Amino acid sequence: MHVIVDSSPGTSPGPELVQLLTPEGERVEHPEYSIELSPQEYRGLYRDLVLVRRVDAEAVALQRQGELGIWASLLGQEAAQVGAGRAMGPNDYAFPTYREHGVAWCRDVDPLNLLGLFRGVNHGGWDPNEHNFHLYTIVIGAQTLHAVGYAMGMQRDGSGAAVLAFFGDGATSQGDVNEAFNFAGVYNAPVVFFCQNNQWAISEPLERQTRAPLYRRASGFGFPGVRVDGNDVLACLAVTREALDYAREGNGPILIEAFTYRMGAHTTSDDPSRYRLQSELEAWKLKDPIERYKRFLIKNSLADSDFFAEVDAESERLARHMRDGCRALPDPEPLSLFDHVYAEGHPLVDEERAQFAAYLSADVDATAERGEG
Repeated sequence: MHVIVDSSPGTSPGPELVQLLTPEGERVEHPEYSIELSPQEYRGLYRDLVLVRRVDAEAVALQRQGELGIWASLLGQEAAQVGAGRAMGPNDYAFPTYREHGVAWCRDVDPLNLLGLFRGVNHGGWDPNEHNFHLYTIVIGAQTLHAVGYAMGMQRDGSGAAVLAFFGDGATSQGDVNEAFNFAGVYNAPVVFFCQNNQWAISEPLERQTRAPLYRRASGFGFPGVRVDGNDVLACLAVTREALDYAREGNGPILIEAFTYRMGAHTTSDDPSRYRLQSELEAWKLKDPIERYKRFLIKNSLADSDFFAEVDAESERLARHMRDGCRALPDPEPLSLFDHVYAEGHPLVDEERAQFAAYLSADVDATAERGEG
């Protein structure tokens, strides 16, 4: 595995950034990484990018209409997530944060399941083992520890697969992430740490989080790191494929820093205009991952107008599916809150369930006495 070492500051992509597609949509070569796909596979990546962005836009709209409590947008990070998600093998396992809607798409998780979580009617709604995609983790960085533990288990089972752990630049300041790095390095765990450096930890810019490029953190824990253009889906796919191969072959962990940008708000509760310049956002819009990839397809005659029209039509159908499905999601039975806390019974959870059942029953009785039932 190629190890990149440079001294560029944390906010600059640096000269060693792995890139296979320029912001203008020009295909370029890299001495360490390459990728060749069939025309159908190239078109498939575009379809992924467009539909994932539509999922995100529709969820934001539903939140504004009061149908969701909150939503964490991935706007601008589609290429990083689709590239990483499509690099996974069928037996690899992903541990997401709460923003990996693109990876969820690649693992065939119905977007309605994501909406259910943010609507507050389920805990995620999908079977992690069916999709090899764990439930969303809200606690910043905690899933990296879960990922390393899972990878160590896979290593001992001789599964031959690898784990992909997602987190953001802000999470690299958490102790959990550094502990995960250390455990993974010491135990040679087959895990790929995939950091989406979107330049902002809510309102904290990257230069206030670190004085060195994030991918160089890996060297301190004894494993390689690489920085990739996170708005270049081909580069993200190529780098993540090689990293997963590296981990599966028993070489231990590796850190990928996908250098990208959060074009939207941190969540729908955030207003980024209060802390970042509009000019910065406009500069990154010129590097939009979907526009650059569309230009690449057109320049190389890999897609025609009929294809783009069909993707747009599919996007509309997906949006209707999300709108209608979200509003039809049933409210859960209150006591189901306790059903999946543990795989088997637990005394404390059983006690809490009984107390809550008694509370609900008392409330029903009080309502009946008031004649309101």
